[in-house]
Amino acid sequence: MKLIPRRRRLEGKTNYTKRKRLLYGKKSRVVIRKTNKYIIIQHVESKEAQDKVKLTITSRDLLEHGWPKEKVGSLKSLGAAYLTGILFAKKLKNEGAKQVILDTGLIRSTKGSKIYSAAKGIIEGGLNLPCSEKVFPEETRIKRDLDFFDKVKKSVEGAK
Repeated sequence: MKLIPRRRRLEGKTNYTKRKRLLYGKKSRVVIRKTNKYIIIQHVESKEAQDKVKLTITSRDLLEHGWPKEKVGSLKSLGAAYLTGILFAKKLKNEGAKQVILDTGLIRSTKGSKIYSAAKGIIEGGLNLPCSEKVFPEETRIKRDLDFFDKVKKSVEGAK
């Protein structure tokens, strides 16, 4: 009998092997996605393979913390991903979560990418996220071309 692949695997939306490993971990997870305009970070809990999104933060939320409106096109940069990660960690700590695992989905795992910039922000925001420091981008790459970075970072770190 011929096995028919699952529909979401055919559409390129789900890696079932990776998903199975994440579900067996029985820990809540941080899902980091990147779009053409923004970085999206979500806190997801799974119960009996049913996912529930508990918290969602996008890099668009940085506009409320002093990100210049004329620089809205750079909300997908390494710096924006890092600051979004810090903001996410601050909000998630207020909800009581302490340890989470990283879910990157189908995004390729590339050293120094936006995904790991956001992960670095989550760790520096105070959450326990198991991740190797070798994959994080350099500090100079995160702050490059963002003269307003320090001002926004202070605002994000003071967020509740």
